[in-house]
Amino acid sequence: MRNIVVILFTSILLTACNANHSTLSISELEVVPEEVQDAIDPESTLQLIDEGKKTAYVVYQSKGEVNTDLEEQGDTLKIKLNVTKEDDNVIVQRVYKLTLDDKNKTLYVLINGESTPFDVVTGI
Repeated sequence: MRNIVVILFTSILLTACNANHSTLSISELEVVPEEVQDAIDPESTLQLIDEGKKTAYVVYQSKGEVNTDLEEQGDTLKIKLNVTKEDDNVIVQRVYKLTLDDKNKTLYVLINGESTPFDVVTGI
């Protein structure tokens, strides 16, 4: 019985510690929320839409397939967008949901290894 209590206490403690820990992530959305869709500037190649609450959206319009990756360096978060298979002449709009940590103060975007500024930054 004592072992069950210890295991239960440990599980609760680990769950409580993990509740305050936000993991960085970026994922392409299949369905874009309406308020995000309304904020998108169709003329911009790269746009940041800040929702607050540790959530932002990166809108990127390009030809070809895009691979994403994140890299943390101190309080800077590097968002890496690598475009491959640019054979198609059709420009595709991609929307990525970005989950942030409290410590991320600066976002830095690299497209195919080159530093690229956001064309537009919007809040919703």
